[in-house]
Amino acid sequence: MITVRHRQERGQTLLDWLDSRHTFSFGDYYDTAHMGFGSLRVINDDRVAPGAGFGRHPHRDMEILTYVLAGSLEHRDSLGTGSVIRPGDVQRMTAGTGILHSEYNHSPAEPVHLLQIWILPEQRGLPPGYEQRNFPESERRGRLRLVASRDGREGTIRVRRDVDLYAALLGPGDVVAHALRPGRRAWVQVATGAVTLNGQPLQAGDGAAVEDEAALRLTAEGPAEVLLFDLG
Repeated sequence: MITVRHRQERGQTLLDWLDSRHTFSFGDYYDTAHMGFGSLRVINDDRVAPGAGFGRHPHRDMEILTYVLAGSLEHRDSLGTGSVIRPGDVQRMTAGTGILHSEYNHSPAEPVHLLQIWILPEQRGLPPGYEQRNFPESERRGRLRLVASRDGREGTIRVRRDVDLYAALLGPGDVVAHALRPGRRAWVQVATGAVTLNGQPLQAGDGAAVEDEAALRLTAEGPAEVLLFDLG
């Protein structure tokens, strides 16, 4: 079964420097029908104006992934980490017992477009941590490239949950497939472009909950970028 979460149905936070669309309940947007999907708690589709961003603020007991689609994002945290996240990078911050961080558009002239993803950890009270890795375009072009996993296999970011996250950059007519093991489900998020998922059309910003399906088949209608979460 595939249940589509259409982009126009998402919540929104709109400020003079931020346009954020919320797939699941977040901040002032609260919808009991959309509180997450399995361990996947937040997918925020953020566009941040040049030079602006999120000031220093706290988190705890959450695995937070950042995936930049265009532009660059500057990160600083209370662990002493300072980095710039660009397309192809995946960042994981384990909030654990508590962490402070800030995120700003690194450019004074260009907007930044990113997905911020929250995953519920397998246990509370983990030590805070940070990890960032780059996955070149060549590794994501025309295929589902594993970018985050519980065990860190294939050079991926480690997350403290039974989640495999795949990223794909697709060209017109490209087809990729993914098998779901029994008892697992998936979430597909279309970041850019348009695809069909098992024949179901999806556009940029759409998400799809997948349950009781043995296999997924994604076909690109044009250039597209897609994330696939395989959830235990």
